[in-house]
Parts: sequence; structure tokens; C-alpha cells
Amino acid sequence: MLARGRRLLGPGALVALLAGLAAPAASLASQTPRGSSAQPRQGLPALTSPSGPAPLPYGQFDAGGFRNVLPAGQGGLDNLIQLGQFEAGGARPPHTDDQLAMYRDLLYGYRGLGAGDLGRYFKDATFGVPLGQAERTYSPRADVTIVRDAYGVPHVYGATRAGAMFGIGYATAEDRLFFIDVFRHLGRAQLSSFVGGSPANRAFDHLMWRVAPYTESDLQRQIDAPRPGFEAESAQLRSELDQYVAGINQYITEARADPSKMPGEYAAIGHPEGPTDWKPTDTVATAGVIGAIFGVGGGAELDGAQTLEDAQARFGSAGGWRAWNDFRSADVRDAPTTVRGRRFASPPVPRHPSPALALFDRGSLARPDIQVAGSGSGTQAVPGVPGTSAGSDAARASAPRPGAASASGALARARQGLLAFPHAMSNALLISGRDAAGGHPLAVFGPQTGYFTPEVLMEQELQAPGLSARGVAFPGVNLYVQIGHGTDYAWSATTSAQDIVDTFALDLCDPAGGPPTTASTGYRDGDRCVPMEILDRTNSWQPTAADNTPAGQETLRAQRTRLGLVVGRGTIGVRPVAYTRLRSTYLHEPDAGLAFSYFNDPARMRTPADFQRAASLIGYTFNWFYVDAHHVAYQNSGWNPRRAAGTDPDLPILGQPRYEWRDYHPDALTLAAFTAPAEHPQFLDQEWAADWNNKQAPGYRAADDNWGYTATYRQKLLADRVHALAATHRATLPQLASAMEDAATVDLRADAVLPYALRVIGEPADPTLRHAVDELRAWVADGGHRIDPTRSGTYDHAQAIRILDAWWPRWMHAEFEPVLGPKLFADVQRMNRLTNDPNNDGDHVGSSWQGGWEGYALEDLRDVLSPRRAVKPKPRKPKRRRAARRRRAPRGVAHRRKRHRAKRRPRRRPGRRRPAAPAPDMSRVYCGNGSLAACRAALESSLRDALGVSAAQLYGGDAVCQQAGRDGDQACYDAIWFRPLGAITQRLLAWVNRPTFQQAVEVPGQIPRP
Repeated sequence: MLARGRRLLGPGALVALLAGLAAPAASLASQTPRGSSAQPRQGLPALTSPSGPAPLPYGQFDAGGFRNVLPAGQGGLDNLIQLGQFEAGGARPPHTDDQLAMYRDLLYGYRGLGAGDLGRYFKDATFGVPLGQAERTYSPRADVTIVRDAYGVPHVYGATRAGAMFGIGYATAEDRLFFIDVFRHLGRAQLSSFVGGSPANRAFDHLMWRVAPYTESDLQRQIDAPRPGFEAESAQLRSELDQYVAGINQYITEARADPSKMPGEYAAIGHPEGPTDWKPTDTVATAGVIGAIFGVGGGAELDGAQTLEDAQARFGSAGGWRAWNDFRSADVRDAPTTVRGRRFASPPVPRHPSPALALFDRGSLARPDIQVAGSGSGTQAVPGVPGTSAGSDAARASAPRPGAASASGALARARQGLLAFPHAMSNALLISGRDAAGGHPLAVFGPQTGYFTPEVLMEQELQAPGLSARGVAFPGVNLYVQIGHGTDYAWSATTSAQDIVDTFALDLCDPAGGPPTTASTGYRDGDRCVPMEILDRTNSWQPTAADNTPAGQETLRAQRTRLGLVVGRGTIGVRPVAYTRLRSTYLHEPDAGLAFSYFNDPARMRTPADFQRAASLIGYTFNWFYVDAHHVAYQNSGWNPRRAAGTDPDLPILGQPRYEWRDYHPDALTLAAFTAPAEHPQFLDQEWAADWNNKQAPGYRAADDNWGYTATYRQKLLADRVHALAATHRATLPQLASAMEDAATVDLRADAVLPYALRVIGEPADPTLRHAVDELRAWVADGGHRIDPTRSGTYDHAQAIRILDAWWPRWMHAEFEPVLGPKLFADVQRMNRLTNDPNNDGDHVGSSWQGGWEGYALEDLRDVLSPRRAVKPKPRKPKRRRAARRRRAPRGVAHRRKRHRAKRRPRRRPGRRRPAAPAPDMSRVYCGNGSLAACRAALESSLRDALGVSAAQLYGGDAVCQQAGRDGDQACYDAIWFRPLGAITQRLLAWVNRPTFQQAVEVPGQIPRP
């Protein structure tokens, strides 16, 4: 929607809009709400006294022990009066930043955190509102009452479930009306038509039309079709969705008549009348966005195949496979895992060449452009989107040089646009009750979803028959609390992203009967030639105050088959084929609502096993964590397809019936189509657990688009601390929160990899290099933190940090490129970026070290430092038989000889056997091509180059820091930026690698169930 550093409504545009609306604004400014105990929103009209059900007393049906924080705050409405006040004097609307300080200040107070300190950094999340702290109490309908607490959080009390659904719909529109409008358009790939045709908006439209193109009938079908086996529950969900929609539309109706309730952003985008009514299908479209960004893994089989093709071109067939597997990292034996001591093995991958393999002829693969027509500014290419220059051979052949943004980063920016979510989200730290000082389990966990104003998550409490929960959810799909706590239990999620997407190769045909070509629009389904279904989306836009992109129009086209969406075309043995991508959750975006409704019902959540069963109903790929007064539990969710024997999920599969997914029928989908819940990683009462989007369990393969589950991962930063804390058997919740925050400031490269590089380098003869090495060693010894504990504006060990930031890309090129060659190096870099540093290619989303080459470097340097790991033992040659048999001695003589030899043989002492040499991590040593001296020289040379890079060169040119007047500043380059969807902005936040919404939980007891 916007370039970095910009906001939706700039000062000049705001002045013009305010001038045009001066009369209604003046009228609104004189109004004051009645019945409010807190400072009211400026311009908010009077509220009538509540006529709905009485709110529950504070703490009723709540076991206690729940705290949370959501920066910058709950607030999301900024009408034109409030925007004017912000521009005039910097006054922000209520609740837009009242949780920012507590979130920020933990960074400076986490060391030595005591029992009474948590309240300074996490707010009370108990059910209800304490006496005297209700800001507003009102009833938008007779069967529901909403109470806003001192932080603006809506507590919704429904006399019926229908009332609660209406109430949460109304509250959602109050707090996130413009936001959910953005998401429903984004889910339909219509963002450019809604807010403007900037490249970021169009890139997001292109992405959504590639992964989730739906007609309106497709969206409606996902509402109408009941889930087999859950027909009654499906009917209830449809009814509750209708009530939720009614609540949103009630507020929209009021906002059209009352400008104080209308977000000012609508005037900026040329729609001062506000939004159209919300429809049930809008919720489905919004769910598709969430699923496409956070809840999916796999689908990069063509990219993997191209990388394999280049590896074999360089190393030969067998050598190419070995090199490809070195970096693919599908199941690295010592990769950090969430589950410990238990193996969850994925189905075996066949030996290649497999008859199911559908590798294209070299040079034949073409990626169809999603855009098929355009006019005006719609003719301009959208950079970084697959199918344009990013997918061309020329682009793939040119490796980004050190200091340049990676190609994967460009693609990530194209995918993220203004919203710029992290590549994967969330972490979780849990300690069982037997290792906790109080005897009750401890949990600090939450989703890592980036930073926005208003926030992409919304906090809410729901109380109604069969509903009792408080926490957060994504607006637009927030009928139920998605992450939070119930009466005496809490739960959270992290992105798992295991493989639920495969690529198939379908034989092409001509529906008119002609010879097939790679451009044919029919495909073979058995003996039939079936025309592909064409899905078109046409967007048009005009310049507005929010987006001055010139007028334009474009048409996007997706082609749909029975085995998914067409993503490529090529030949296999000169036979024309279309490559299609099939996602198991496609056409089933809202199905997770059933599990969320169960999470919110305490009668259904009596035990950890109840929670695990409910989590298993979720088709999206997440890790679900649970804690109550006595237990911790984990369950991986996701509709993992039951793949045919002999198929390799890492590479394209022939689209033939014998290789298709088993029992997969999208129109009548049952759980029998997917792997059983027992086959998913899980645990109950593991002593401790740490998860940060890492490998789930030993034996569980990484998805084909995930090449990062290597010998180290960012989870290590948590695991080291949680393990040490649990080992004391006296862990406390403040200590666990402190462990989380301590890990949140560490540079994974300095923690896990840099010590090995410094061992390789040793003590350089060059005094300049020796000084740099000393700086780096001192930083490593001090923990490898990127932190400014005194708020001076400068990191501790700033010089060492600058050295590593400049050195890392040069180091990776020096270590791997001489053996891989430029093209294969670039291929691997596109599959797994060199590093995910805090700047995130200018997106400033906080989340860092999610994937990268840290594990490759660690594995390779371990091998080069250990000759027994680096050199494979030569296979023993079989002994040749003698031509003539040796004459046997008489039996008595032979027996005496054996006894004599046995006496002379020295007896082995216990424990004296030489330990077996550890197996090499990779098939070869890349650094220095196996020579320690050459590796040392390569690292020293690349370090010397890095020392010539100034801070201005390294950190300059960042749009966010330029706007803040801090161009070239190291700490600003890392800082967190709250992306504004309107005119309201936030101050930059010092970098911290931490969940956006976070709970700190220690449940002291249970609430009896009826």
C-alpha cells in the first residue's frame, strides 16, 4: 500500500480533508460521552445506558495466574478529529500506545526480575474488569453487554451465544473496521482496487491470486458445506457467523450516520462514505490471507528441482544429489527440536531415480505470469514476484554480492508488501510443574506477527453459554479467541509450516483435438482431455490522497485443475506438461473455526488430551502449546496429505492416479485423507520445552520450501536458557520471562557459528585482523547480544556487531562459492537466505534469525576442524582368496596354536576402545575445499574486506531511519517499526526478537466443571 516510512494519510492530505469536513468536525468536537469513567475518545457520541445482561464479577470462573501484553495497544479507531489532534500536537487516540512502555521496558529490566516485577511488564489478564476500572459499559443489542476496561479491551457478555457473536462483531468494527476492510479485499486479491495501485499492493494481489484464487461461489461454498462428521457443529458455526456479521454491520450503519465512528482512512482512499456491508464470505476471504501467510508449508518443488538441476550440472548426477542434500536439510540428525527423546518419522523418501519423479527437461521450465493484461500504471512490472524477472534464468544466474539485498529478501518484500509479516511467527517456553518452584507449570508464549498501528491482533474476552475465554485473534475471523486462556488453562501457537503442498505434473492436451503444446489449456485426467478452469481478477485504481500511483488497470489470471493451480509449464522427455500446486487446505479456509470454538469452551477442555484432540482438527500448520495447573502439552496440527508410496514430497510428482494423494476429495473431505493425529509431533508433560518455529521432532522432515532446519536454529537461544533454568528444579515465572528476553537480544551467528570461525582463524599475524578478532571474541564472551542496556543510543560491542554484519555475506561467499560456483550458490541462497537479520531487508518486523546459512556454516566448519569428520574412511577391500588351500595341521596341534595365540593377545581394558569418529555433517568440506589452511585464508580474506565497510555504507539508505533522522545508525537499522495503516504513528522500538502478543502464565488451581 505504501513505501516504507510512509503512512496512509500524510500531513498535507490530512489538512485538505479536515478543511473539507470542518463543519461536521466542529460539531463533533463539542460532544462528550456520558457514563464514562475514563477520558473519552474525542468526538465519540453519547452512549446509552446498558440494557443487556449484567457483566460477571471480576475474576469469576478464573483460576488466576494469567498476564499478557499487546503493544502498542488495543485501540484502532482514529476519526478525522483525532487525526487532526495528532498532527497538531502529537496526541494519540486512546489506547493506541498504552501498552507500549511495559512491552519496551522489559528489555531494560529483565535481568534480576523478581516475584513482584511481572506486573510492570505484563498486564493483568483475569476475566472481567476490576471495580472502578470500567471505561465504558454499553449494549449494542439487548442480549449482549460490552465493558471496556482501562486498556480499552472489550469484555463481551452474551445472554446467548448469538448475543456474544453479535457483540464481538460490533467490537471488532469499533476497533479494526478499516483493517478488516483491507483484509477482505486482500483475500480477494483486490487490494489495489481498494487502496491504490502501488507496487506493494499489486504484489500482494499477485501473491494472493497465485495461492488462493476464489470466485464468490467458491467462498460461499466453504460456508455452506458441512464438515463430514461435524454436521451439527457446522450448522452452529454458520449461525454464529451470521450473528458476527450482523454485529459488524450494525456498527457500519452507525458510522455512516456518525462521522466520529468512521475511521479517517476512508476519506484518504476516496471513500468518505465508508465501507460496504460485511458479508460472511468476507470472513472466508480473510481466513485465506491468514492461512496463506502463516499456516502453510511446502510448494517450492520447482525451485528445488531447478537447484538440483544446477547441482548435477556442476557435480554430476550422483555428486549433484549429494550436494543438493547437503543444503536441503530435510532431516538433519542434530537439528534442534521441540520434542525430545521421541521420534516422529515422516514417510520414507524413495531412492532416486523414482518412477514418480517428474523432473522437467533442462531449460524447458517456464513460469506463467499471473498478470495477463494491463493499462496505464498497470503495465509496469511488479518486481520480485514469481513469474516476472525473479523467475527468469538470467535473474537466477546472477548471485547477489555481499552488501546487496538478497533475491529471497526481494521476494519476501514482494510477498509482504506494507503488511510485512515475519516469515514465520512465535515462540513458546514451558517448564513442567516438577521443575517449578511453586509446583505448577510455567509458560511464557505468544505469536510473533509483526508490529502495526493498529495492531494486526485484537484482544477480547467472550463470556456466554459454552464460551469463556480471553486472548487475541485476527480481526475479521475473531469469532472466538484464537490464542489466550480459558477458565484454568492457557494455550498459544507457533508456525510449524510442515509440508501440506505438493507439485504435480499433468500431461497437456488440446480440448479442440489438436496436438498438445506447452501452451495448451487442457490436461489429461484419465482418458479425458479436461479444459482448465480460468479464474480472472481485474483491478483498477485512481490516485488518491493515500496513494498517488497514476490510474491503471490489470487483469490477473489463475488456471485451476483437479490437482491444483498451474504454476509452471515445461516438457518431460519432450512431452508437454503443466505443473500444478495442490494445497490440502485450499477450498477449506474457515474450517479451523471448529477447533477454536472448542478451545473457548471449558466443558470441552477438561484435560490436555481434550486440547490435543481439538488442535488436531485444524488444517493449517501450527504448533499448539497448552498449560494448566498440572500439565504442559504440545500438539502439531496440519492436514498432512497421505502421499502415495514412492513419491518424493521435495520434488515434482507425476500427476497420475497411482501417485495422487490418498482419499483426498476436496468436496467431501474427511480426516481420513490426512495423517492421523498420533503421527504428528506431540508431548505430554515433557520436563521443559522451547519452540521458535524450529524442527518439530526427530525424524519429522522439513517442508520442501524450508532449507533451514540445520544443526543450529534460533530455538537454541531459548533452549540453552530454559534447560538451565529447569535443571535447578526451582524455576519461577519471572525467571522464565527473563530467559525469554535474554534470548531475544542475542545474535544467533555470534552465539552458534562465530566461535568456530574464530577457531579456524586462530591468531592472525596481521595486527588489523588480530584487533578485529579480539573485538569479536570479547563480544562472544559477553553473550553475543545486540543491546543498548543504558539507552545511550549505541549498542554494547557496536564495533564487533558492525564487523560481523559486514563480514557475514562475504564470509558465506568465501566459504561456499568457490566449490558451489556462482549459479548454484545463488540457487541455494534463493531457497534459504544468507541470514535473517533484525533489519529484515528494511521491513523492521523484529523477528530475526528465522532460517539462514548459520547451520550450513556450523556444519562445514565443524567438519574442517575435525579431520576424522572431514575425511570419510576408505571402504575395505575384500580379501582375495588364495589359489591353494592351506594345509591343515592335526587337530591337536591347531588347538594348541589357538590357545598359544590367545595367551599372547593383550587383554583389552574396559573403556580403552577408541571412540568412533563422528560422521561428517556434509558430503564434503566446502570451506577451502577441505583444506584447513585454505579455509583459514578464505575467512581472513573475507574478514579483511569487511573491515573496509563503514557504518554509513552498511546501515545507510534505510527509509525508516531516514525518516527518523537516523540514517546510517546501527541501532536504528535494527529497530522495530510499527507500520501505520493511517496517520497515527509510533516511536521506533529498540530491537527485540520477541512475540508481539505474549502471555505469562502460572495457573495455581482448577475451576470445577459441571
